[in-house]
Amino acid sequence: MKHLIVLMLLVSVVSCNLNGPKQITDSKDYNGYLGVEMPETTSKYYELWNSKIKPDSMQLISFGNVAAEYNRYFKNTGNIEYLKKAEQCLARAVEIAGIGKAGYYRALARNYISQHKFNEALVMAHAAQKTGSGLEESENLLFDVHMELGNYIQAEKYLTSIKNKNNFGYLIRVAKWNDYIGNLDATIMYMEKAKKMAEMAKDNNLKIWSYTNLADYYGHAGRIKDSYNHYLKSLQLEPHNAYAKKGIAWIVYSYERNPNEALRILNSITENYSSPDYFLLKTEIAEYQNNRKEVLRSRDNYLKAVENPAYGNMYNSHNVSFYLDHTVLFEKAVSLAKEEMKNRKTPESYMLLARSLFKNGDVDAALKIVQEQVDGQTFEPHILYNSATIYKAVGNHKKVKEIKEELSEAIYELGPNMEQKIAAL
Repeated sequence: MKHLIVLMLLVSVVSCNLNGPKQITDSKDYNGYLGVEMPETTSKYYELWNSKIKPDSMQLISFGNVAAEYNRYFKNTGNIEYLKKAEQCLARAVEIAGIGKAGYYRALARNYISQHKFNEALVMAHAAQKTGSGLEESENLLFDVHMELGNYIQAEKYLTSIKNKNNFGYLIRVAKWNDYIGNLDATIMYMEKAKKMAEMAKDNNLKIWSYTNLADYYGHAGRIKDSYNHYLKSLQLEPHNAYAKKGIAWIVYSYERNPNEALRILNSITENYSSPDYFLLKTEIAEYQNNRKEVLRSRDNYLKAVENPAYGNMYNSHNVSFYLDHTVLFEKAVSLAKEEMKNRKTPESYMLLARSLFKNGDVDAALKIVQEQVDGQTFEPHILYNSATIYKAVGNHKKVKEIKEELSEAIYELGPNMEQKIAAL
């Protein structure tokens, strides 16, 4: 009898390991970071330099320093108004600068990237390059802008020109390039080298950037424990880091299937951090819970947030997906997807247009876009899934089967709500 009980316990343990994910997170690890007060949005440094700015001011250094503070406030709070104020300061600095103009061009370009004003960013990046000052920094920037625009041939040229395996900037960009071409092992290898370099330099900003990016890549690779640990590393250096907390919430939700805890984490973030996409994640989790009331509340909060005209193009892609997934405003989705195509021509943008056309009944046009502009151009699971739905509609079952096999390994990235949808392909 004793042996039988032991055998039953062993079977039970093995069964648990096979049928469910292991517990990765521990709320004790991150609870201390959830109650962090809202970061200050002023400082003596800011007040000093801001006081020097007067109407028609020519205080160049003041504009640069105040813009840097506004960028910091935006990063800490998600409040778009700070990013717009930084833009105003940098635009003025570009206007009046005689010496050091290239640096202000680059700073304004990065501000534009944050606002998804990619074509404007390209103009500023070229302007910085033409000055001949800080040429390597300008080429780094041009790689970044061309990647955002979907100009991958040009991006690769700039990556080749800045090649230096002992340089942090090169390592993070070659990692991004390898992620784009689907070489995740190389991506992680380069990012781990960049992390070591940041740690040796004892640069907290670079360390935080490295940890959060590595956490993302580890998640893509199924290394969930490593992903979790690196989000925690970020929080140890920056307790109010909303992105790292969101990453932990995703692990709790998608890997551990604990939606209540994930929502607890997200709710703690949105108390002091403003970013519409957090409401979309709350919507997804509420759908998983079959909590209709919370779904409607989160959708409404998202729509209210993105009504702010200051966002400009920043949420075009989110809005297209929202119209397609949560409304019947398919013509509006088509119109907005075409607008996004003017902003950048990435596989994601092409897929947004293909999905919109497909939902609006133009299957042939959708299929043509997928075949000509998406196939073989990306390894993003969401895009692959949407390609599969279009192929399924036209009866290309061979293609659907190929994509379905790839997607079976991407459930964590896609989220629990996609599991049944993939199975139904």
